[in-house]
Amino acid sequence: MLFSSLDRQQTYQQMKNTPLDVIIIGGGITGAGIALDAVLRGLNVGLVEMQDFAAGTSSRSTKLVHGGLRYLKQFEVKMVAEVGKEREIVYENGPHVTTPEWMMLPFYKGGTFGPFSTNIGLRVYDFLAGVKRSERRQMFGREEALQREPLLKSDNLKGAGYYVEYKTDDARLTMEVMKKAIEKGALALNYAKVDNLLYDSGKVTGVKVEDQLTGEMHDIFAKHVINAAGPWVDTIREKDNSKKGKTLQLTKGIHLVFDQSAFPLQQAIYFDTPDGRMVFAIPREGKTYVGTTDTVYKGNIAYPTMTVEDRDYVLHAIDYMFPDLNINADDVESSWAGLRPLIHEEGKDPSEISRKDEIFESDSGLISIAGGKLTGYRKMAEDVVDFLADKMIKAERKVFYPSDTKHLPISGGEVGGSKGFIEFTKEQVEKGKEIGLPDTDAKKLVQRYGSNVDKLFELYKESGNSSSSLPPLTYSMLHYSIKYEAACKPVDFFVRRTGALFFHIDWVRKEKDKVIEEMQTLFNWTEDIKQAYTDELEQLLYDAVHPVEE
Repeated sequence: MLFSSLDRQQTYQQMKNTPLDVIIIGGGITGAGIALDAVLRGLNVGLVEMQDFAAGTSSRSTKLVHGGLRYLKQFEVKMVAEVGKEREIVYENGPHVTTPEWMMLPFYKGGTFGPFSTNIGLRVYDFLAGVKRSERRQMFGREEALQREPLLKSDNLKGAGYYVEYKTDDARLTMEVMKKAIEKGALALNYAKVDNLLYDSGKVTGVKVEDQLTGEMHDIFAKHVINAAGPWVDTIREKDNSKKGKTLQLTKGIHLVFDQSAFPLQQAIYFDTPDGRMVFAIPREGKTYVGTTDTVYKGNIAYPTMTVEDRDYVLHAIDYMFPDLNINADDVESSWAGLRPLIHEEGKDPSEISRKDEIFESDSGLISIAGGKLTGYRKMAEDVVDFLADKMIKAERKVFYPSDTKHLPISGGEVGGSKGFIEFTKEQVEKGKEIGLPDTDAKKLVQRYGSNVDKLFELYKESGNSSSSLPPLTYSMLHYSIKYEAACKPVDFFVRRTGALFFHIDWVRKEKDKVIEEMQTLFNWTEDIKQAYTDELEQLLYDAVHPVEE
């Protein structure tokens, strides 16, 4: 089944004509996970997202499928055990979007962590998270720690712990889960905003959707509605008049990106700041990114932005741990800000609020899922569909297939797991070189698109016969994102389909005009629409570098 932004009207018609069992509000990682789990269990599934897929929290995280080491400090043993095991499942089902990353945890005289507490903490973590033998923690003395990362502050350094985290591209992970759900029969639309819920005799029976690209209204009916809207969960509960009891507390986290020439980090570091918080510094694609902050957020949910205070906090943290770098605001190449939809806990500091997820059901039958973590998306989805299944079995005697997302590769993940991916990459890079792709470009495509790379290669060959002014590599990625990944706007391509606005901002500046021209031709945009989408991208390029004043 195609997932093309050129077929939106057809998808709306299918949603209206299919007797849907469930409609999911929210196209982030949670909604995508629920769609996949539900469709595998035999349900007719529709999903609507008011922005682009993964445009909220799911493209603005620290980009780690991490095992929750810091939850040990809060004695959240169950969460550490669960997310640690889930991490491995996510990796094996999509090794092209998730890769192991050795992380160093330095400890200093008088710091939060000492050699004993770090050693014990990491050992407990290995045990709880079921870490495989080759990835279990090691302990380094001062000399080895400095050898692995010479930029580290050397004063009072006593040594370091060394353990594995998993690096991911959060938006692409979301996309691959969504594409697998589509492949299995789910229907999904981005830029489809729930304007209101539909009811019959007090029970929720569907959604009234406004298409954000055309302004058209659509009524879509389903037996059940799941609210997986992330930071907007309470907004949907308000429409249902059921926002009571527990509510969300939104906290903001920002990340700064530097070129390796300004911040030549060799080794990922997890370090504590002077105020006792933990911050990551991670090398990636020729850049280093650092984050994150944790502050209560009350602003526009759709466009959280970095403030001067946020930026300076991270710069001070860098200065504290890497004092010889002399990094400053001018070195910031890009940034992003994201929101965590946490369940409010009275009197707790944002950093201490639990990341646990909870399911709420209102009197109308609306099911809401709130809280949770990127790493735990698959298990959360399973729990939500279990909850729905209980209802449907009782009320409708519905027969369900068992959930089997644990052993299902996501889209692009059909490469024989993490071990098979190594051989797969070698073979596909050779195929890429045969059609004229430089070695580095071929490798980049294989690592980003996994087993879907053959479609990129086809498009790369096709570009030679087209009248497009785009370079062949850009042509293949753009056309793939439109035809198979529902990209509708330039920002979808540059932010969520490629991550380029964060990690290759100069490439965005260089390619944007040609990409916009190509999209205008494909979608028949008027000059006004083209201008609006150009302005939207320019604004994001500006915001990535310029913080707002408080």
